[in-house]
Amino acid sequence: MIALDFAPVLAEWPLLAKGAAVTLALTAVSASVGVVLGVACAWARLHGAPWLKAIVGSYVELIRNTPFIVQLFFIYFGLPGIGVRLSNETASVLAMVINLGAYAAEIVRAGIATTPRGQIEAAQSLALSELQVFTRVVLPPSLQRVWPALVSQIIIVMLGSAVCGQISTNELSYAVNLIHSRNFRAFEATFVGTGIYLVMAIALRHLLNWAGPRFVFGK
Repeated sequence: MIALDFAPVLAEWPLLAKGAAVTLALTAVSASVGVVLGVACAWARLHGAPWLKAIVGSYVELIRNTPFIVQLFFIYFGLPGIGVRLSNETASVLAMVINLGAYAAEIVRAGIATTPRGQIEAAQSLALSELQVFTRVVLPPSLQRVWPALVSQIIIVMLGSAVCGQISTNELSYAVNLIHSRNFRAFEATFVGTGIYLVMAIALRHLLNWAGPRFVFGK
């Protein structure tokens, strides 16, 4: 008969709390920068010069068609080959930003593409600059339309950060594996870690759904 014992795992709660905090910190930084990168890439694919469209399109296709772990390993293990050495935390954030930026670009581009032409022309008739039309008239309603998809992608990136433990980033999955190696309670450690990921994902989704209308695209 299998006897489950969660006490040795729960006794390591400071390590779990630190891992969860690192995961949330990685997510906060990568989401903030990644969404901005996605918006910039979406604009470039719709309104940029042909050479810029080609560069951004290549970036989006490359990232969307390769595994996240390969991107992470390339940044952490590959870049030192050309003299660029990054800490594990920096490499993790950079990989998450690059990954989210590519997916966010396509999500935001879909929202921008559905903007009525008459709305843009009305803004132009008010003598607004191209930048003002984009940031004040086009972007806010576009983000509102695609916000649920964008939130889902941010959650996916947060969950994908579990891979960052492979380069010794002290996030949640790294903490779970460390606890497992100490007390050999693999099922219990994984079960608790999964529960923490579930709670963080649900809480983050509610937070972003609350924050979006108030701080991102307005009511």
